[in-house]
Amino acid sequence: MASPSHRRSLRTRRTLVVSAAVVAAGVGAGVVVMNANAGTVDLYHQTLAAKDGWASSGTGTTGGTKADAAHTFTVSTRAQLVKALGSASDTTPRIIKVKGTIDANTDNAGKKLTCANYASGTGYSLASYLKAFDPATYGRSKLPSGTQETARAAAQKKQAANIVFKVPANTTVVGVPGTKAGISGGMLQIQNVNNVIVRNLAFSATEDCFPQWDPTDGDKGNWNSNYDSVTLRGATHVWADHNSFTDAPHLDSVNPKYYGREYQVHDGELDITKSSDLVTVSRNQFTNHDKTMLIGSSDSEPGGKLRVSIHHNVWKGIVQRAPLSRVGQIHIYNNYYDVSALNGYALQYSINSRAKAQVVAADNYWKVPSTVKVSKLLSGDGTGAIAGSGNQVNGTVTNLVAAYNAASSKDLKTTVNWTPTLTAGLETSASSVKNLPTSLATTTGAGVLK
Repeated sequence: MASPSHRRSLRTRRTLVVSAAVVAAGVGAGVVVMNANAGTVDLYHQTLAAKDGWASSGTGTTGGTKADAAHTFTVSTRAQLVKALGSASDTTPRIIKVKGTIDANTDNAGKKLTCANYASGTGYSLASYLKAFDPATYGRSKLPSGTQETARAAAQKKQAANIVFKVPANTTVVGVPGTKAGISGGMLQIQNVNNVIVRNLAFSATEDCFPQWDPTDGDKGNWNSNYDSVTLRGATHVWADHNSFTDAPHLDSVNPKYYGREYQVHDGELDITKSSDLVTVSRNQFTNHDKTMLIGSSDSEPGGKLRVSIHHNVWKGIVQRAPLSRVGQIHIYNNYYDVSALNGYALQYSINSRAKAQVVAADNYWKVPSTVKVSKLLSGDGTGAIAGSGNQVNGTVTNLVAAYNAASSKDLKTTVNWTPTLTAGLETSASSVKNLPTSLATTTGAGVLK
């Protein structure tokens, strides 16, 4: 695996971080990583190792490693990031080094923007919107339409133009170690492009100023928002590694309610949809969030894609979708799930397999409080499958599917139509799985890579 291992014995490719002297030499000098077999590379040119999940399949995932000097950028503001990304249709390899935290809700001069700035000139106001679509007068049978809905959409479009960063093919976006690198309030959109690497970034506060009311969503209606921190739509060969995701500082517990429903300003943390394919998600931290990772936009997505590997991640304070999987072949291994309630985020389920998804979930560890039943760790619609063994709950190997099926009327299937082979770093011994809470605590998320 190209990223540093938490146990050297797990890799034939050993990675040593050569540290402070290089960092002190300056951002432009690069962060040097020594690989026992492959020589010396810097962090910004690292590529996904062979057999490290689905993203290593075929041509592998190399991102912007072939970038020349003219397409290697260090950015610390929103305007600089936009310029460095360039056109989403430009396939020239590029490396973008993010230094510090970029606030997406700023203008080109760096001035802070608020929801009021995006609403300005559109005619939208929340008070007017609430009055226009109050179910007591508007009803519950149709989506909002009319002057205030048009205004809401216009305001949302203004926000999107500012906070959505479109990533072109053959790009590496990586945080500069030691700078608290990340993006606040923004979304990386990886859409219909190939070969992208996103590493060492802290994503926070991705919020929609203008959620839409949908009275037909469920029995009581729901407020739905746009913007995932990272979204893949029709993307291929993507490696998301050593990133951190959180709603903080605006947690769901402070969201108001309108029409009796939570005014939800958050969408996903990392969503993989629209027939995206060949994706590896490794050594990230997902915290303080509701609908965290969606694989597949709808139950009707075509088969043959949505092949995703998810390994050595930490999930803490997650309500659901860790992940929700549709259609594809998904391998979930060596993850740590702490499903204790955190900051108001209480578990609905961890892994959902639906729409004939073929999930292999093996050798993961769950920390489960006495108030949570083991049968709640999984979910499904009766058509999805979850195979795999070696999963532990509080240190005891547990058949999670059997526990779920015993309590559910929509059984998860227990066999899948494929066998994982791209399994670099897979730890299968009971002692290694039991140690995941400790080993992943210091080897995952942004800021670990040096």
